[in-house]
Amino acid sequence: MRVLIRGAGVAGLTVAHELAGKGIAVEVTETSSRPGGGASWFAGGMLAPWCERESAPETVLTLGRKSADWWEAALPGHVVRKGTLVVAPPRDTAELNRFAARTSNFGWLDGEETGALEPDLAGRFRKALFFRNEAHLDPRRAITGLSGRLAAMGVVFHFGAAPDFPGAGFDHIVDCTGASSIGQTVDLRGVRGEMLMLETPDVTLLRPVRLLHPRIPLYIVPRGDGRFMVGATMIESDDRGPISARSLMELLNAAYALHPAFGEARVVETGAGVRPSYPDNLPRFSADGGIIRINGMYRHGFLLAPSVAQDVAAHIVSSSKTNAARPANSFDPILVNPRRYENPIGASR
Repeated sequence: MRVLIRGAGVAGLTVAHELAGKGIAVEVTETSSRPGGGASWFAGGMLAPWCERESAPETVLTLGRKSADWWEAALPGHVVRKGTLVVAPPRDTAELNRFAARTSNFGWLDGEETGALEPDLAGRFRKALFFRNEAHLDPRRAITGLSGRLAAMGVVFHFGAAPDFPGAGFDHIVDCTGASSIGQTVDLRGVRGEMLMLETPDVTLLRPVRLLHPRIPLYIVPRGDGRFMVGATMIESDDRGPISARSLMELLNAAYALHPAFGEARVVETGAGVRPSYPDNLPRFSADGGIIRINGMYRHGFLLAPSVAQDVAAHIVSSSKTNAARPANSFDPILVNPRRYENPIGASR
């Protein structure tokens, strides 16, 4: 069996890994000159299903619980399992209580315990939530490492490929082109996310820290060597332009609120990506003959891509076995949207 995957972002690479691991011949096309040319390059890389439950349906928690294990198995040593710390200024304690009411699997910390966990935040926050079982990774290192591993497994990459790279001769084509389908797919919209990278030797964080604020919740993820990824806005827009002045100011102000030393940090990078999203903010895949389309990762790309990839790979293997037993030209188009991707009616948010 031969499968062509369009798109070398997190969705395409995780599907390629699942298929190649089953001995299937895989080729991946990417219009960019490198893997992760879209929104995946600007992701936070937080494998935080319990924190995401604050604003996401139960499905995200259910599908995301084993994500860190998948990434660790695929890329040993890339996953950092030190949990997530959630803090809020004293004036926004109500935000911390609200966050706690909508999540689970955390512990309350007082100011002294918070300082013991993150020494550079000692004396800055009276209360905090600690999600011990969460993890994170560096998305750029993960994308680069996974593409390298796939090449070693025999996956063929075509970078700088035309969008209409010929699919003749392949048994299945898996479309993982994400935001390029906005405007062409019913109900798919763009959600713009902006980020910046700060560099300072004066702050050390051991894990992702989320700072709650009524207007713009912030997360800061340590990247090593004194660098910190700061994000992320969620703007209903498919604008792929540079970060806006307003977003830059708000992110910088929030970083300063977490620790004043960020006021002297160097801004070494800014960026923006468009995350394709369906109305329920959950991913889905559909199949029509040999063409499979995956989309709608929203802000959960690295968290949910492994689960989606496993389901897509299982579908391809299953459909191929079924087709082998059918007469020629008897395959009927189907829509695949497993109920576990749906937000159950009446589920709490």
